Amino acid sequence: MCELFALSSNRPATVTFSLRLFARRGGDEGPHRDGWGIVYYENHDVRLVKEAEPASDSDWVHFIENHALRSRMVLSHIRKATQGGPAYANTQPFVREVGGRMHVFAHNGDLDAIRANPAFALDRFHPVGETDSEWAFCALMERLAPPWHETLGREPDLDRRMAVVAEFAADLRPLGPANFLYADGDAIFAHGHRRHQAASGRIEPPGLVLLCRSCLAEVDGPGAKDVVTDGLNVHLDTQEVVLMASVPLTDEPWRPLAEGELVALRDGRVAARRLP
Repeated sequence: MCELFALSSNRPATVTFSLRLFARRGGDEGPHRDGWGIVYYENHDVRLVKEAEPASDSDWVHFIENHALRSRMVLSHIRKATQGGPAYANTQPFVREVGGRMHVFAHNGDLDAIRANPAFALDRFHPVGETDSEWAFCALMERLAPPWHETLGREPDLDRRMAVVAEFAADLRPLGPANFLYADGDAIFAHGHRRHQAASGRIEPPGLVLLCRSCLAEVDGPGAKDVVTDGLNVHLDTQEVVLMASVPLTDEPWRPLAEGELVALRDGRVAARRLP
C-alpha cells in the first residue's frame, strides 16, 4: 500500500526533517518505489512536485530540502503501484480546480470495484491516469463542485464540506481500504480507515496517525528540526502544528485515528471531527 503525509500549521513552516523520514520509506525502508509527490499550498494555488521514481533516490527531495520551501498546508504521498503502472499520470497527489481554488487528493488503499459503482459515476471530472485513487478523487469533486460553485470566490461552510466528505468516505469504505487526504486551500480533510499493518500482516486499523505540536518560532533542538517556523519573526509566538501520517515518523505519541474517523485540519489545529 501507499503512504500518506500532511502538515497543517498556523504559520508557514518547512517539513525538512519529516520529509526526509517520509522519503526513506519510499525505497530505503519500505517497498513504495513506484513514485512520490508533494504539494505546498501557496494561498489558493499550489506548488506541485512529483515523479514516478523512488523518493529515497530522488534529487527533487534534496532540492526541496535545500530550498526550505515553506507553507501552512502540505500534502505528500509515496506510491506502491496496485492499479496502473509507474507513470507520472498515476503519481499522487492529484490536483484539480473547482470554484476558483486548487483541490488536492491522495489515497492509500485498493478500490477494485469503484469504476462500476453508481455512487462513484463521473460526469464533469475524469481521470488522466489509470488509478482507482484518481477515479475516487474525480467522484469527490463531482459531489463538492455544486457547493463550491454556489459560493464562488469563497469557501463553503466547513460543516457543509465536512458532511459531503464524510458521506463520500462512508460510501468508499465498503470498496476497500479508504485512507485519504483531501485539501481545498482552507482545510485538510483526513480520513483514516484500514491499512496493511507490518506487525500483524493484516489489513486493519489504524489507517492514519496524528500528532499535534505547539512550539516557539525560534527554538533549537530535535523538535525544532522537524517543523521550522519563519525565522524572520522575532516575536516568540506559539506555532500550532498538526502532522498526519500513515505510520508514526518519530518516537512521539502519535494518536491513531479510529476506523472511519474524519478530521478537518485548519491553521495547525483539529477544527472538526466526525466518527462513523
